[in-house]
Amino acid sequence: MTLKLGVPSKGRLMEKTFQWFGKRGLTLSRTGSEREYAGAVEGADIELVLLSAGEIPRELSAGRIHLGVTGSDLVREKLSLWDQRVEELALMGFGHADLILAVPVAWADVDTLDDLDAVAAAFRAQHGHRLRIATKYHRLVRDYLRDAGVADYQLVDSQGATEGTVKNETAEAIADITSTGETLRANHLKVLGGEPIHQSQATLFRARSADWTTEDRAELKRLEGILGL
Repeated sequence: MTLKLGVPSKGRLMEKTFQWFGKRGLTLSRTGSEREYAGAVEGADIELVLLSAGEIPRELSAGRIHLGVTGSDLVREKLSLWDQRVEELALMGFGHADLILAVPVAWADVDTLDDLDAVAAAFRAQHGHRLRIATKYHRLVRDYLRDAGVADYQLVDSQGATEGTVKNETAEAIADITSTGETLRANHLKVLGGEPIHQSQATLFRARSADWTTEDRAELKRLEGILGL
């Protein structure tokens, strides 16, 4: 069986992935038209599978691809016990973004998680419902807040334009990915101090549950040599 490598199918993440492998001696390319999700690899016995970055964690977990490139945030969010399902082979050095908690700039006395915890308790007493945090990263945010001892909140699902939920009064705070913080500032939000929930970057993963034949393992070892892993 040929090793299957899943990579993002479009955008800067695809371009950077192609460049990363190219610098290490493997040429990845799209084949066919822009509408066709087909690709090729020169320099190794690998089948290129073009997928959305969000699909790659699922395909890795199911063992339908042997290797995959996606954001470390997506793997941790979409896969429970992620490190039992996949293995990190290489941090690729691009696609950097932080998953952060942000609150309105007008909350002058809220700068840390402890401050948020205190405000959340007071908010519930005053409004009769828990403080709402808009996010699409439910698993990561829930685990982070649990570890920090913050309990008086509820997560509100937001799959896009999360920064606007506070202005639209559908949430009081947000948890979202940011690289520059410009959109947060434009929406009068500030990042809580301390370490981010997760510092994400593009990562090459190996699927633990894929059907790894003897030939596949030999090809992976050869690939690791080519890539300098």
